[in-house]
Order: sequence, then structure tokens, then C-alpha cells
Amino acid sequence: MPTPEPIPLVIDTDTAQDDCIALLVGLLDPRAELRAVTMVAGNVGFDQQVRNAFLTCNVAGRLGEVPVHLGCRRPLVRPWESAENVHGDGVGGMTMDLTGCAPEREHAVDALIRLAAERPGELSIAAIGPLTNIATAAIKDPDFARNVATLYVMGGSNNARGNITAAAEFNFYVDPEAAKAVFAAGFEIVVVPWAPLTLDQAVFAQPQLDEIAALDTPLSRFFTRVCAATLDFDRSVGIEGTTHPDSLTTALLLHPELIRRSARYHVDVETAGELTRGYAAMSWGVHGLEPNATVIEQINPQAFYNQIKTLLTLPPKPPRLGGFGVGGGSCTAWLGWRG
Repeated sequence: MPTPEPIPLVIDTDTAQDDCIALLVGLLDPRAELRAVTMVAGNVGFDQQVRNAFLTCNVAGRLGEVPVHLGCRRPLVRPWESAENVHGDGVGGMTMDLTGCAPEREHAVDALIRLAAERPGELSIAAIGPLTNIATAAIKDPDFARNVATLYVMGGSNNARGNITAAAEFNFYVDPEAAKAVFAAGFEIVVVPWAPLTLDQAVFAQPQLDEIAALDTPLSRFFTRVCAATLDFDRSVGIEGTTHPDSLTTALLLHPELIRRSARYHVDVETAGELTRGYAAMSWGVHGLEPNATVIEQINPQAFYNQIKTLLTLPPKPPRLGGFGVGGGSCTAWLGWRG
């Protein structure tokens, strides 16, 4: 069979923990033609997210090859709320010399509009943070939604529990107005929900984490370090492993063969509820509502894990070594790189 053409892709991210692994997927998977990384306010402080994105590009051996655009630094109408209690700094204390690592001058919203317009019906977006940039682009350019081929959204829960409140998943909770606007904008949307999908099928348990550690590659060490803080938090709330909703979203966009079951839903997001801010109301077809999204219900968990594990065996080009450290010290030896 002929090799499939790479998929033009933008990853819209609040880079921390599994967002970093999602970036590795976009940077290293041969199915991805990663056109840009766009930054949105979410998991950790905005400037830290940008540093995390550059660090991940560096680890993948692609520093300077993929443009990084700065987007909205706060939600549409609300103060920003972080998940630093979950992720720490998002990269396990790793740092690097950022000399010369300048983001693009073009705002992320304008970059999204331009990239979609340059190849209408071809560009796909993996939106793995709050949807502020996506909503703003749709408001600014009425053609944006129809120019985007598919919008994969990591967000919400499918009639299940949240992860920042009992009702809400973090991305939708942070900017519920943006999420509500996106589902009304006319995109071809695929939703990868937190629960039950991620919790049931995209948690890497200790035996899998041990297998990844045993690879003993630079990328596997990066994975272990980046996921360590979140693993501690997950265990504290009864999740026995590392959660991977963002890398799952990116992997499903590139490899739809991983999807075992999906269905059309009408999805709307609560913005006014005192206890239900950010709740995703996913109607499965019995309430007289027109479907506006495809919601993933089941994947092939082993195939997804195998895909991530395989990426972590790749030998990327040597990264920028100078000033690359953990807690201020050199971690080039720890990651196994040699200058």
C-alpha cells in the first residue's frame, strides 16, 4: 500500500506533562506535517508553557524547525486558573538555554487563520488546552471554521465525572465561554473526553511505565521526568498511572485506525451554572438536538501505548546541550546525550 500523505497539523497547547508528549507525537510521527505550535493560557504560567514548548522541540531534535506562536494569555472573559498543583512547572524541573529561541511575531490567532486559509479543507488542529485561541479565530474570521478540515478537541467528559470539579474537565472549565462558542461555530469537531475515555483507556499503569523506563533512551527518560509530578498527583486521587488525554488526541487525529467506536452527539458547554461551570452536556441523540460533534467512545489502548512507546525509542538529533539542566544542573548525562 502507498504511504499515506502527512497530515498538515497545528497543535494548540498549554504545554505541560502530557502536552509535551503530544508535541513529541506531532514532531516525530511521520504522519504529521506539523505546521505550527500555538500557545494558549492553561496548565501553568504562560511564559513557562512557552519554555516547555521550546524544550520539547529541543528534545525532539527539531528546535527552530517548527514555528511557535504566542496566543491568548487569559480566557475570554474570566481570570486564568492554573493546574500547577497537578503539573508543577510541567516539565519536571528541566531547563535549557533559551538564547535565540524567539517565538514568532505573528499572534497565534492570526497564524491559525492564515494557515487554514492557505490550505482550505486540509489543515487539522489538535486543540489540547482551553479553546480560547480557537474561539477567537472563529470570531475574527467567519471562514475559519469551514477552512479547518478537522478540529480534534481534548475536553469535557461524556456524561461522566470531571477532573477540576465534580462536573467539569479542566480545559472547558478554564474558558467555558470559548468552548461553548467553538461548538456553535460550525467546525468538524472530534472530541476526546476525559471521562470515561481517558480514565478507562489512556492511563499508563506501573508495568507500562516500567517498560518505558527500561527503554533507557533520551526520550524515555524525558517522558519519565515530565510525567513524574503528575503521576504523584494522579495516585493521590486514586488514578494508578499517568494520564494521556493530549497525546491520545494527537495520536487519534493522525491514526484514526486507533478508534474502535465513536458516535455523533450534540455538545454544549455550561457557562452560567454555579456548580457546573464548564460542564459538557453531551446529548446522544434522544433529546431532539442536532449533532455537532463526533465523540470518541472507545480506542485500542494497547495500540495507543505501543505507538507512544515506539516513538520513545527514536534517536533524535542531538539537542542544544549548553545550559540544558534539571534544577539548574546539567542533565545531558541524565538524558543520555553526548555533545
